Amino acid sequence: MKVFTYSEARQNLSELLKTAQNEEVEIRRRDGAVFSIIPKTKQEKSPFDVAGIQTKATTQDILNAVKESRAGS
Repeated sequence: MKVFTYSEARQNLSELLKTAQNEEVEIRRRDGAVFSIIPKTKQEKSPFDVAGIQTKATTQDILNAVKESRAGS
């Protein structure tokens, strides 16, 4: 784990972020506060990629339901 002071972190943000891609980085302020920057894992799949469900409804059942819902408005 690499440790930066607040001033070093501000002056070397690019280096800090490069380091944080591979390991945890700590930033320490003069008042004693400590902050950690850790790499996040990339999401490989889309948030819209959801699992399907099994149903006995046919395509025609779905089309009829949509048609009925539109007729009511």
